[in-house]
Amino acid sequence: MPFRPLHDRVLVRRIEADEKTAGGIIIPDTAKEKPQRGEVVAVGAGARTDKGELVPLDIRVGDEVLFGKWSGTEVKIDGEDLLIMKESDILGVVEAGKAAKKAA
Repeated sequence: MPFRPLHDRVLVRRIEADEKTAGGIIIPDTAKEKPQRGEVVAVGAGARTDKGELVPLDIRVGDEVLFGKWSGTEVKIDGEDLLIMKESDILGVVEAGKAAKKAA
C-alpha cells in the first residue's frame, strides 16, 4: 500500500456484510447499509502528548475492527474505496476475526 496515515489515524477497508438475512431473504443493494466492520490496512505512528512523547496505537495492521456509522473520511486509493479515521473513532477490535485468521 503506497499510503501511510499520519499521527493517530488508521486506514480501514470495509468488510462487506452478508447479502442474506438469517431467514434467507436476499437484501437488495438499495436497502443495504454500509458495513460498520473493517480490516485495518495501515496505521500511523501514534499520537503525541503535550510533552512531545509518542504514544503508539493499540490498533495493528490486519485487525478486524468495528467503527461508528458516520466515522471516518472515505477516500479512493489505487481504485479501492477505503476509510481514514482516528483511532478514537474505532469502537473495538473483533477478537474472533483474529482467531479465525490464525486457524486458516
